[in-house]
Amino acid sequence: MTANIPRTQLATLLSNSAWFRSAPASLQTQLIDASRIERLAAGQRLFTRGDADNGIYCVLGGVVRIGAASESGKEALLAVIEPVNWFGEIALFDNRPRTHDAYAERDTELFHVTRAALVALLERTPAHWHTFGLLITQKLRLAFDAIEEAALLPAAQRVARRLLLMAGGYGEGETMRRVINVPQEDLAMMLALSRQTINQVLKQFETQGAVKLGYAEIQIVDKGRLHELAQSGPDTR
Repeated sequence: MTANIPRTQLATLLSNSAWFRSAPASLQTQLIDASRIERLAAGQRLFTRGDADNGIYCVLGGVVRIGAASESGKEALLAVIEPVNWFGEIALFDNRPRTHDAYAERDTELFHVTRAALVALLERTPAHWHTFGLLITQKLRLAFDAIEEAALLPAAQRVARRLLLMAGGYGEGETMRRVINVPQEDLAMMLALSRQTINQVLKQFETQGAVKLGYAEIQIVDKGRLHELAQSGPDTR
């Protein structure tokens, strides 16, 4: 389903994205001119692994889950994408099929620029490839950090770092969110930890005043304390 949003409102929404704000003004204008707004109902699939590329997206409202499922139905959850994060840019560079599944966790509104529009834009101004390169290298840095943390850090530090990363919008947000709307089961899947481990770590964080746990949400009570836990883990004395 497609819909329209007034241009000025759209520009304001997208300005909350650090990547979009840093892009040349001409690119910002061309992206808005070439865009369309799509709305997905909760549970609706956007694309599936192996699908042909059809451009890039930015979440304006709602949540998109990025992951994959085995033949037995077991899910591997890579990321839960909230406003104002971009995704789908990998295929822009290699024109290969989608690497993972993407679907709306709840009613979601997306900013979408098709591949055809992006190719035309980049043919007109090849210099804009650099800006899109910055978008993909930002994701690479996050991926390398996650691999390193999984190999070297204990569970508590990994959990604290992921909470801070999500609260900061994976580097896209202007401000640190105080409430992260993520079930503990999803956090466990993203970090490849057991649900029991996540629950134990979060309860330790809550006892030490860093977070407050709610239904399908985690509230950051003391950001400074959570930063300390990200460096050293919880005090278990």
